[in-house]
Amino acid sequence: MILDIKTYPDKILTKKTRPIREFDANLQKLIDDMAETLYAKHGAGLAANQVGESKQIIVVDGGEGLKVLINPKITRSRGQMIYAEGCLSFPGIELFIKRPTKIAVAYQDQKGEAKNLKTENLLARIICHEIDHLDGKTMLDKLPLLKRLALKRQLKKNTK
Repeated sequence: MILDIKTYPDKILTKKTRPIREFDANLQKLIDDMAETLYAKHGAGLAANQVGESKQIIVVDGGEGLKVLINPKITRSRGQMIYAEGCLSFPGIELFIKRPTKIAVAYQDQKGEAKNLKTENLLARIICHEIDHLDGKTMLDKLPLLKRLALKRQLKKNTK
């Protein structure tokens, strides 16, 4: 089922999500729906809070197939690159954001088994972006203060 995407300034986007403790059929259904939504909306990544669920789940596809990361934590990062990013929760907006070029991530799979992933470039960027969502941060939080405040005012005005 394709889920509705929450857009800024929805409050769920700025709240830290809760860890997953139960790995059951309900979790798998949410993951399946998130994956279907990701592809239907032509996204590269999707966090559970973007579809209204305060849960630490991300689904990502950087062109090499779907990856599901539950309770993800970045354990190492190296390098920096500034590149344009978009976000399903900020339709039509693209911002240049600084992110690490290489990361290592500890996470759990759909069965609750501990896993590790080392990745770089596009997939690293997507995962960092989605983990930010789980922490209640958006790409606006990466902007300098004055630019961030101006863009927030503009976005709130556009939603009224």
